[in-house]
Amino acid sequence: MMFFLFSVSLSIILIFLLHKAKMSRTTFLPPGPVGLPFIGNLHQYDSLNPHIYFRKLSKKYGKIFSLKIGSATMVVISSAKLAKEVTQIQDLTFCSRPAFLGRQKISYNGHDIAFAPYSDYWREMRKVCVVHLLSLKKVQSFRSIREDEVSRMIKKISQQITASQIINMSNILITLTRTITCRIAFGIRYDEEAHEKRKFDELLTVTQDMMHIFFSLIIFLCLVGLINYLEIFKNLTRISRI
Repeated sequence: MMFFLFSVSLSIILIFLLHKAKMSRTTFLPPGPVGLPFIGNLHQYDSLNPHIYFRKLSKKYGKIFSLKIGSATMVVISSAKLAKEVTQIQDLTFCSRPAFLGRQKISYNGHDIAFAPYSDYWREMRKVCVVHLLSLKKVQSFRSIREDEVSRMIKKISQQITASQIINMSNILITLTRTITCRIAFGIRYDEEAHEKRKFDELLTVTQDMMHIFFSLIIFLCLVGLINYLEIFKNLTRISRI
C-alpha cells in the first residue's frame, strides 16, 4: 500500500515538473518573485493591501512583472504608458476573458455576452442587447414593472418595521432584482409561485456559490485537494443541465 502511494505521489511530482519544464521553454514571462509548486505566490500575496504589495514588486522587478497564483499566471502592469498600450492600443489582444471551467459551465460554454470571447458572435450579441433589450424605448416600456416592484418592496419593509422584525436588506434587494428580471424576461412573479420560487431560489443560490468560488483565489486550491473539487463540479453540472 505504501509503495502504491509512493508511486502515485512520484508520478504526480514528475508530471508537474515536466509540465513546468515545458512551459519554461515555450513561455517568455516578465521577471517576478519565485513561487512554490501548486500554490505559486499565493502565500506571499497581501490580500488586505494588494496595492502596496504590487508597489513593492514594481520597485524590485520593474513596471511589468509576473505572478503565479495557484495554477494561473498573471502579468501585472504598473505604468500608465503600459496600461494605455494594453487597454487601448492592444485592447483586442487582451479583451477576452480566460476560459475557466466554472465560467464555461455557468455560461453554457461561453455563449453569453459576459463570458463569450471577443468575436463576430460577441459583437452580434452586444448589438442585439443594445438595440432590442437596452434601448431607451425598451427600458421605458418596463417602467411600470419597476415601479410596481419597488412599491411592493417598500410595503414589505414597512410591514416588517411595524412588526419589529429584523430586516435583511441584502435579501430584499436580491429579491427585487430577481423579480424585476423575471417579470421582464418571462412575465412571471416567482414569488407568487411557491414551487417555481423554490426551484429558482435553489438555482440562484447554487449559481452564486459557484461564482464566489470560481471568481476567487479558492479555485486554485482545488488543485491541491484543499477543497472538495468533485462536489463543486457536481453543482456545476446541475446548473448546466437546468
